[in-house]
Amino acid sequence: MSGEQGDPRRVLVACLGNPDRGDDGIGAAVARALGGRLPDGAALVVRRGGLLGLLDDWAGCDAVVCVDAAAPGGAPGALRRIDVVAGTLPADMALTSGHAFGLAEAVALAHALGLAPAAIVVYAVEGAYFAEGAAMTAEVAAAVPEVARRVLAEVRRLQRSAAALSAEA
Repeated sequence: MSGEQGDPRRVLVACLGNPDRGDDGIGAAVARALGGRLPDGAALVVRRGGLLGLLDDWAGCDAVVCVDAAAPGGAPGALRRIDVVAGTLPADMALTSGHAFGLAEAVALAHALGLAPAAIVVYAVEGAYFAEGAAMTAEVAAAVPEVARRVLAEVRRLQRSAAALSAEA
């Protein structure tokens, strides 16, 4: 749902993960850091689970920026930006999910059903510990301000790119 010429592009920031499972809480922590800082035309949703609901969240959006934890495999707190193309996340990217239906499946299903927004960008933060009741590790907690800064910049970039395309039309 692009606005009229000059209107900001509708961007959804989806912060994912369970804050009661250690580093999986990165999404909720970034959502708190973003509180009240998103520009007009951007919305924020926090999902602890039930990621099939993301398809409803995405309805009417031009772009989605997701924040999620990545399974152990690198340095805890490391940040990776993934521009989702063709409806799939990279094969080497293991996002965490306590459910059988996670972000990768939501993206693939949205593309298959023609419900995906034009742009989906994922910020994946490498986690180390995901046990029930665990606190977030210091390395992942230290990444929160940088992730929030990058998400804000991404939202503004997505809105500007839509405005430029509208101006050219």
